[in-house]
Amino acid sequence: MHSGQLSWQLGAAGLSAAFRAGETTPSAHLALLQERITALNPRLNAIIAFAPDVESRAKDSSRRIKDGRPRSALEGVPVVVKDNILAAGMPCVWGSRVFRDYVPEVDELPVARLRAAGAIILGKTNVPELTFEGITWNPVFGATRNPYDLELTPGGSSGGSVAAVAAGLVPLALGTDGGGSIRRPASHTGLVGLKPSIGAVARVNSLPMMLLDLEVIGPIARTVEDAALLFNVMAGPDERDRRSLFRMTKDPGEPLRVLYVQRFGESPLDPTIAASVDAAACALESLGCRVETGPLPFDLAPLNEFWPAFGAAGVAWVMAMHPGKENLLGPRFQAMLEQGRKVSAAQYLAGIEVFERMRRESESVFERHDLVMTPSAAALPWPAEAPFPEVIDGRKVGPRGHAVYTGWVNACGIPAINLPCAPSRAGLPIGFQLAARFGADAMLLEFAQRYEAANPWRDRWPALALA
Repeated sequence: MHSGQLSWQLGAAGLSAAFRAGETTPSAHLALLQERITALNPRLNAIIAFAPDVESRAKDSSRRIKDGRPRSALEGVPVVVKDNILAAGMPCVWGSRVFRDYVPEVDELPVARLRAAGAIILGKTNVPELTFEGITWNPVFGATRNPYDLELTPGGSSGGSVAAVAAGLVPLALGTDGGGSIRRPASHTGLVGLKPSIGAVARVNSLPMMLLDLEVIGPIARTVEDAALLFNVMAGPDERDRRSLFRMTKDPGEPLRVLYVQRFGESPLDPTIAASVDAAACALESLGCRVETGPLPFDLAPLNEFWPAFGAAGVAWVMAMHPGKENLLGPRFQAMLEQGRKVSAAQYLAGIEVFERMRRESESVFERHDLVMTPSAAALPWPAEAPFPEVIDGRKVGPRGHAVYTGWVNACGIPAINLPCAPSRAGLPIGFQLAARFGADAMLLEFAQRYEAANPWRDRWPALALA
């Protein structure tokens, strides 16, 4: 075990090594985490359901490791799963009273792959209703809170997952990202969050995909090494998901060319975030990157105009499968449902063409640059039950003012990762985003590990975790 490091502080790679060395066992480690969860989770509200077979799975992993038969480096490593991803035998409430009693009988494919690799699925993590908001609050389970300040949000929609990892309740979590729902919460909690390329993680046995192929499953971890471990177990093709039948791109070689987009047009950006990300851009240069500052060469107006109708149409589609349950939705989603029912086929297909155009245009960007760098979020964390920050840098903003930097990545279908940079003076985490061309997930993770090695953050913990 790392000198001076407690067992619960170990990431997946360190925990795997400790298991192999006989310094602890999956069963003993699970018992330790259960004590931490009992003590801390009531304050965080990060984990909202537990796997009924978790202890027997830990005993099985302990035996396998003792017998020298681990199934992978994740054998015995606990993982929590965002509550819009199916895990057999556990509720999948999706933050909504509509699905309060839904308990799937099958795992979604990434969860099945984790089980086959020996990972222990510990429980489900809280989400906003239908995973459509930038905070994590819903009418069934209430609000999830940021371990760095319990008055503030961890962001959304993967807020339960990031809160659990940031507080040291588990080393790994699964999230989903349809418009920034992994990257922004990771930035608000000092974690690594990867949004993979479309198809890099095949999706089979899922909830209805309201955001089509824009929403992907990705890893959340404290370090890039751990995120890569989780990603590599989940990734890979499956014939049932035709989008997964693609090849990863080759390494572009050195030096990497980085387009640093400091801000998007006139959209306000918290100056503390701007200064932190500027410093991270200088750190990329110190690693030998050629950093060029300039604007994002996309017209984002059509995307921003279509996004509300896109989400509303998704709500209408889901609720068409559950007639008579409209009154179980929260007020905001009842309004979205009515809006979605009015979206025409012509309007919807015109929006799909916006995505297709952006995917074509992204290729031209990555002919000139290997990475695009931006802030991950425009605002620091805000009060836990406020749906969004209403003011950024002294200017009023709408519901997605804090989220302007991430949605274009989903529209393009490309991979992007959040990496921590210097926190605020008050100790609140800040992150920046690196995006790469379609299929360059492995390159992105490899470079992120280089950045982390030169600018480590693994020893940053919220006071709550260390108390």
